Amino acid sequence: MALIKSVRGFTPEFGENIFLADNATVVGQVRMGKNCSVWFNAVVRGDVSPITIGDYTNVQDGVVIHATYNRNETRIGSRVSIAHNAIVHGCTVEDNVLIGMGAILMDGVLIKTGAVIAAGAVVLQNTVVESGEIWAGNPAKLLKKTSEFMQSEIARISEAYPMYASWFSE
Repeated sequence: MALIKSVRGFTPEFGENIFLADNATVVGQVRMGKNCSVWFNAVVRGDVSPITIGDYTNVQDGVVIHATYNRNETRIGSRVSIAHNAIVHGCTVEDNVLIGMGAILMDGVLIKTGAVIAAGAVVLQNTVVESGEIWAGNPAKLLKKTSEFMQSEIARISEAYPMYASWFSE
């Protein structure tokens, strides 16, 4: 059973149809929408600042979501896929975004709707990634604009995760 823990008087709040893997951790001031999933070894740690997650968002294996005390909250929109071992810290991610495996988003980052952060990218503090852009590298830089195919992939991935989660209730 997932670890769900109150911290400083705040208890996580969940929408309908949530999947939390057996060893996922969600603590503190976290508000998560409907049809979300938090996978194995992922940590959503709302102990120092609020974390808000929209609907149909998946937090894959080994992801860490946190924030900075008295400075930056973490806001994640709907239909966001945060791939394995990414770190999302004190930043804002709008809707329909794909964050690649092992990517790091630092404090104050803004990822706008429809953007893609490539696997292994390090998005430095206070960077703004515009809608429909793909950023890659360390430090991350604009690589190119997303294609129609890439936009359909963002949607496909976020739509697939509720199905994957259903396999664990069989």
